[in-house]
Amino acid sequence: MRFLFLLLVGLSVLAGPVRAQSAPPQPAVLIADDVFLDGETALVATGNVEALFDGRRLKAKSITYDRTTETLLIVGPITLQDPDGGILILADTAQLDRAMENGILTGARVVMDDQLQLAAHEMNRVNGRYSQLYKAAVTSCRVCENGRPPLWQIRAKRVIHDQQERQLYFDDAQFRVLDTPIFYLPRLRLPDPTLKRASGFLIPSVYNSSTLGTGIKVPYFIRLGDHADLTLTPFLATKTATLEYRYRQAFRTGDIEFEGAFSDDDQGVRSVRSYIFGEGAFDLKHDFKLTFDIEAVNDDTYLLDYGYSNKDRLDSQLAVERVRRDEYIRAAITHFRSLRTGEQDTTLPTLSADVDYERRFFPTRTGGELVFSAAAHSHHRSSDQTTDGADFDPYADGVDMTRFTTEVDWFRSWILPGGVHTRVQTGVAIDSFFVDQAGLTSASRDTNVTPSTSLQLRWPLLKQTKRHATHVIEPMVQLAWSGGDAVNLPNDESTLVEFDEGNLMTLSRFPEPDRREYGFSAAYGLSWTRIDPRGWRSALVMGQVVREEKLIELNGVSSFSNVSGLQNRHSDFLLAGQLQTPNGLSLTARGLFDDGYDTTKASARASWQNDRADFGATYIWLRGDIAENRPNTISEWSVDGSYRMSRHWTGSANWRYDVASDRNVTAGIGLTYTNECVEAKLSASRRFTSSTILEPSTDLSLTVALRGFSVKNQDKSYVRTCRN
Repeated sequence: MRFLFLLLVGLSVLAGPVRAQSAPPQPAVLIADDVFLDGETALVATGNVEALFDGRRLKAKSITYDRTTETLLIVGPITLQDPDGGILILADTAQLDRAMENGILTGARVVMDDQLQLAAHEMNRVNGRYSQLYKAAVTSCRVCENGRPPLWQIRAKRVIHDQQERQLYFDDAQFRVLDTPIFYLPRLRLPDPTLKRASGFLIPSVYNSSTLGTGIKVPYFIRLGDHADLTLTPFLATKTATLEYRYRQAFRTGDIEFEGAFSDDDQGVRSVRSYIFGEGAFDLKHDFKLTFDIEAVNDDTYLLDYGYSNKDRLDSQLAVERVRRDEYIRAAITHFRSLRTGEQDTTLPTLSADVDYERRFFPTRTGGELVFSAAAHSHHRSSDQTTDGADFDPYADGVDMTRFTTEVDWFRSWILPGGVHTRVQTGVAIDSFFVDQAGLTSASRDTNVTPSTSLQLRWPLLKQTKRHATHVIEPMVQLAWSGGDAVNLPNDESTLVEFDEGNLMTLSRFPEPDRREYGFSAAYGLSWTRIDPRGWRSALVMGQVVREEKLIELNGVSSFSNVSGLQNRHSDFLLAGQLQTPNGLSLTARGLFDDGYDTTKASARASWQNDRADFGATYIWLRGDIAENRPNTISEWSVDGSYRMSRHWTGSANWRYDVASDRNVTAGIGLTYTNECVEAKLSASRRFTSSTILEPSTDLSLTVALRGFSVKNQDKSYVRTCRN
């Protein structure tokens, strides 16, 4: 018969380290089939013994406490759990002091954080902090009772676990794979799995490139306190000597992160090439937020040669902004640099400044919503040319511009009989422009006042089927008018115009106010949405814009490019759709079609995601247009994906193909093996593109990581099972 016996602190068998005198005494609970006194000094508990104290739990076959020597003799199998430390200790027998701070355990096995296992012939507990394991084996692999060795293990003459510092120290260590010694280390230090950040070496990788040669990367992580760290990665190859770095620091009100590299090679125009990328965000007073990012490189091909980034235009920005329910404030300074072949930074707006302010009001007399906005923009080119170069730009290559915009708009909505949603807008905008080095084809300054008004009608119609699927059909139409005249100034901000379902019902489809649509216009469209509770969802949008006349600017040239879809009085027909299925398939497509039903622009994306697969394919088609700096038609396929072929094997691939030029752009393939204690990645990639400063390259890399140290294995689906 089992019974519960309550012990005082003096007889506590699970008392932790000695507590401060002010701490109140806490009793321990002992549960056993039988508890009796053996003589006058020994307390014996036998049969399914279980003791609990301060969150820790001890299970054993029997426990004998000798009051004279204040020692515990425990007969196993023994199980000791410490939930706070994430440690489970198993042993055959143990002899410990009353506080379990010192003693000997035989046939000991320690499991840390449910992933790292330490087995030893004997384990000593010292001062409640150190555990010394003799003739020990350490692994995070699943060990089955079939006599087979684990995939990898570290054998050591002695292993010391510092529970306070959460470190493992190895003496005379051997790293073994399938019980075969691979290399010997006289001393080794590793963090235990409960420690998230500790200085030391990270996962190395072997790398081979047709451009850089064969080499190895060995990252080293340096912990700089609780809130900062530095990772240095030497990369030594036959054709390069590189040092990569990453610095991170967290502050009370924000954080920063910088990464970069220095390389000594003969691949570029400089003997020493480098780059730096950085970003940060800080909370300021009065709800303001400061953000910054830095992107700089001293060689145009450096980022591509080393695979650091595919960006061909870099931007560095410093910004301050505040977002509230009815107010938005932002100020930013941005610097641009082009890495594209044939582009000159001197004739590009490399430095720009923006200030934006917007405030919403809700007047009680008129109802609705009143929006006031003000903006200032300025961009600068380092070129001082007042004439056009050979880039087909009708304006001067050195033109600099400053714009001030003020706008007031009033909106109000009603629901008419029959459920027709009505929205009225009226407002006025004032744009002032100041241009330097404009050349002879445009004015040096201009001011334009643009009054506007619009009426928008939407009629949502809803129906639910017998299977509880919901259909929503919404016809929509907008009638609009904008006054004013086109400005006689360079088009420097609204050079790329997109026409899609997001701006079908707007007054102007230009991205910036240096260009606006004028006169009478009408937009009409139809949207359909179907929502099925079983997981199906589909949507379709179609529409078109009609203006009273073709929008013309300086010298009879349309403000819209020939592929914008808005260059004629009747815009191209917009068609966009989306489909989502319960099995993870998603299809999205959008296209513009002219009067002859020929495609102007088209894009499509298909993706499939589930527990085993993640595939995606994208197709894009853009007609060539000099105005958009695209002399040739673009037609490209891009495919990427991964598939978990089995419990431990995952394959991945990516491919980009230029249909217009009938050539490959990039291709890659990868294979990953993952289980509970190791992860190995093998990948190969090929870049086919070339230019006067860039050559095609092939890259191979191999990375092998031991799982179980410092990083928590959250996904248990990779853990192997033992066969009977």
